[in-house]
Amino acid sequence: MRFNKTRLARLICFSSMALIMAGCSGDDGENGSDGATGLAGSDGAAGFNTLIRTTHIGLDRECDVGGVKLETGLDSNRNEQLDDSEVSQTSLLCNAAAAESTPNRIKLAFAGRYESNAFGQSAAEIVTFDPATQRSFVVNAQLGELDVLAMDNPIAPIKIGTISVADIAADAQVNSVAIYKGLIAVAIAAANKTDNGFVAFYRAEDLSKLAQVQVGALPDMLTFTPNGQFLLVANEGEPSDDYQVDPEGSISIISVSDLNNITQTQVRTAGFNAFNTAKAELLTAGVRVYGPNASVAQDLEPEYLAVAPDSKTAWAVLQENNAVAVIDIESASISAILPLGFKDHGASGQGLDLSDTEDSINIAQWPGITGMYQPDAMAAYQVGNTTYLITANEGDARAWGENNAAYFGTAGNTPCNGDTNKGFIEEFRVKHLVHRNGFDRRCGDDLPAHLRELAAGALLNPSVFAYCGAALGEPGNCREDDLLGRVNVSWTMGYQTHADGSPLLYKADGTLPALGETGDRLMYDKLYTYGARSFAIWDTTDMSLKYDSGDFLEQLLASDDCRLGSNRDIPCKDWFNSNHEEGDAFDNRSDNKGPEPEGLAVGKIGNKHYAFIGLERMGGIVVFDISNPAEPIFQDYFNSRDFWDEADPSLNLSNSGDLGPEGLFFVPAKHSPSGQPMLLVGNEVSGTTSVYHIQLQ
Repeated sequence: MRFNKTRLARLICFSSMALIMAGCSGDDGENGSDGATGLAGSDGAAGFNTLIRTTHIGLDRECDVGGVKLETGLDSNRNEQLDDSEVSQTSLLCNAAAAESTPNRIKLAFAGRYESNAFGQSAAEIVTFDPATQRSFVVNAQLGELDVLAMDNPIAPIKIGTISVADIAADAQVNSVAIYKGLIAVAIAAANKTDNGFVAFYRAEDLSKLAQVQVGALPDMLTFTPNGQFLLVANEGEPSDDYQVDPEGSISIISVSDLNNITQTQVRTAGFNAFNTAKAELLTAGVRVYGPNASVAQDLEPEYLAVAPDSKTAWAVLQENNAVAVIDIESASISAILPLGFKDHGASGQGLDLSDTEDSINIAQWPGITGMYQPDAMAAYQVGNTTYLITANEGDARAWGENNAAYFGTAGNTPCNGDTNKGFIEEFRVKHLVHRNGFDRRCGDDLPAHLRELAAGALLNPSVFAYCGAALGEPGNCREDDLLGRVNVSWTMGYQTHADGSPLLYKADGTLPALGETGDRLMYDKLYTYGARSFAIWDTTDMSLKYDSGDFLEQLLASDDCRLGSNRDIPCKDWFNSNHEEGDAFDNRSDNKGPEPEGLAVGKIGNKHYAFIGLERMGGIVVFDISNPAEPIFQDYFNSRDFWDEADPSLNLSNSGDLGPEGLFFVPAKHSPSGQPMLLVGNEVSGTTSVYHIQLQ
């Protein structure tokens, strides 16, 4: 019998499997002996060593007071050192800031200055400081550049370089500078200021340019948020000199979290167009909107910025509008426009000296004289859970077309033929405003064309101004130089109006016209002056006024204890309300904003907050402890100007001291090259950058 080979193989296989299965049902046998050791395998590949690299770092973007950077990674090229390409993880061990004692009081001590030797040309305006490089960066408007000063020795700052913006745009102008942990931001205005401007970014360590972006018209002040994520820019949007081109004001919000990706796509704009339909409501609330033919968005001109400590909210001063805009940073939008209100100079403690022609100081209460706060510089600081704003209430008038004769008309013309398309000027002396013969007598001189378009003359309400002799149709002695005559006021407000805002016109004799008659005279119940000659503190929860320094600044300068000069040996009262550009100028500024507080810086020493306020015209720095926002405490006043009786300070500039403080910057002790807190000041008239040590007492 023949078997198929395949079948035979299957049979053997099945039989073997059966035997094996049958064997498994019994007890296990004993283990056999170990077999011989096999041959050794080949060596595996060598592993990579993990390396750690440590670098001591100074003051930089991540560590406020320095520290150590730890970098780890595998030594993949086996050169026993960690190369940059091998770093897989980085961590920082930042030094803890040393505890700082809280002083009882502080005092300024002059340390040194850098001199540009340029008088009256704004060769030193805004100033800032980089702790890591120990350099100061100063806006030099004369050259349209940024001066770089080495501050290693604060007694003798040295200019070591410049940052030019000539590559940004032809004839571009540097307006402002800010710095955050080595990143410099520069605000740059176009040659034609009504065109869009720019912001350029540079590294402080080597001045190399990182990026540039376009922003709104006339970028002025800029500031970083405290967390360093954003740069905010106030685009002022001033009009052309003839007021025929008026760009909109705005706030640019630029993301700077990634230094390698600062591009135009990172720029957002917070504008004011949403308020164009709310003009009536803003006017009723007290916001000034008054530029000729301007929309709300065109009329609002952001001047200065301050940011909340949490980096979520910012505020912009609208100086000419006497208001503040509230900015939501996350949404890049304006959430509110809030009026700052007015100051009654007829109230006790709110007086002022109004005349520049007297031989004596006359700080008095003046009923009917009302101050507009109109701050320039502003800063935010926090006490408890509340953020406060502190403002330097400089004041500013719109005055465009001052050098255009056509705006003022031709002398002898009645009515005056000034051309309202050649400018816009809102300030006018009281003695010219309320002359019994009307406005045309000033035609071809200083009569604003828009005022003449409104009326032929103006009167003072006797019920308010009788104290200086005002009567029906007569200004009395109110026009005299030693009373109200010399003070500059805004003619755009304070007169009586109809319900629709149009002027209620009186006859020249001070009576209302009868049926069939017409009037051509404005009737002023109040006269509005520029600035409050003070600093103020505001509660941001409702923008209520927490504190105003009243007439303290003028009273200080008039006091026996106040002293001027580097040796503090010149009586302030001998040069009360002097001007910064001329000598022998006692009382020169009393008719026009007084000492003019403009610049401002806030610094914290220990547990106390201090404000440093620059007086632009009189000069010098006033210092207050503002830890209690409702009750600031005066600390010091220092004015380094040594020569006051020379007619032309430019002829003895090196010995004159510092004139016209503009920008102030506080340097805490932990960042200071001397280990003491410092104050840096850019002085626009003397062109000097001055350094003050802050002495703790």
